[in-house]
Amino acid sequence: MNMVTIGFGGGCHWCTESVFKALRGVTQVSQGYIQSLPPHHSFSEAVVVNYDDRAIALDLLIEIHLRTHASTSNHKMRGKYRSAIYTFSQTQAWEADNILAKLQDEFEKKLVTQILPHRAFKASDERFVNYGEKMPMVHFARPILIQN
Repeated sequence: MNMVTIGFGGGCHWCTESVFKALRGVTQVSQGYIQSLPPHHSFSEAVVVNYDDRAIALDLLIEIHLRTHASTSNHKMRGKYRSAIYTFSQTQAWEADNILAKLQDEFEKKLVTQILPHRAFKASDERFVNYGEKMPMVHFARPILIQN
């Protein structure tokens, strides 16, 4: 396996966790809060995704991320639900930027998703980890199962 790590934020991390856990090639999803550099240094709900890049491509992960939260809405809750791709290297940031630019044409409105460097992660309280599985009747977002 060729393991890669990336972060995604945009909506409730309970829902985001369920989406990415349903994907073949994703080996681990850690739900919690991610911090970047100023002015984006407040912790925001997000997930850290570990995946095998030979089983699922970064462009597919980013497209799924954009389509499973309000990636074109700059709503008032963006401090808590920052629409972001958190990168772990400059190369990964450039790749994510190119992917976003290509995907922009598929959206009617401008994407508000930012590419930010990952700086810190705080895990969610254990009560909320795997929330979609623990509380299926409460969980509103249903994962998209992608099989390569």
